[in-house]
Amino acid sequence: MRNRAVFLDRDGTITVEKGFVHRTEDLEFVDSAAEMIGCLNRAGYLVVVVTNQSGVARGIYREEDVHRFHRYLNDELQRSGAHIDRFYYCPHLPEAPDPAYRKDCECRKPKPGMVLRAMEEMRIDPRSSYMIGDKARDICAGKKAGLTSILIHEDNDAVDTTWCDEDPDLVVRSLREAIDYILQRD
Repeated sequence: MRNRAVFLDRDGTITVEKGFVHRTEDLEFVDSAAEMIGCLNRAGYLVVVVTNQSGVARGIYREEDVHRFHRYLNDELQRSGAHIDRFYYCPHLPEAPDPAYRKDCECRKPKPGMVLRAMEEMRIDPRSSYMIGDKARDICAGKKAGLTSILIHEDNDAVDTTWCDEDPDLVVRSLREAIDYILQRD
């Protein structure tokens, strides 16, 4: 039997977008993130974060900082009765100043590498799983992996689809609205 999952982008989806966040003191969840992730946990969904972290390739922070931040993020969620089952991140950037991270890899969204790896490692069924993100590159990675993809788009401006040829399956205004949609379909 295969698992169902909800894949979440990190910055701008479950945490407030502040640009290259890596210090624990800068963690700020979007409204109702812990509550809604807890709802997914109780409904039996695996919750998986897939996040581009080019700050590593740019030399702004190290991979150890990403791991520390993710442990802290999960600790904070657990205080509210929620948790992330697994984190996947891409530290690469094709034009990185650090040659160790200069790579046009398959894991950097909009490519689906992180999602596909998680699906294999965690035995996830794409037909009963979702991708939620705040950028078209998140949606593109989800669509390429066969997931139902939900874009969080808070304003009325046109949706930027420059990262993907496919439209999201649903556009919502908040993480709460996205997860409510999933749970109502359950």
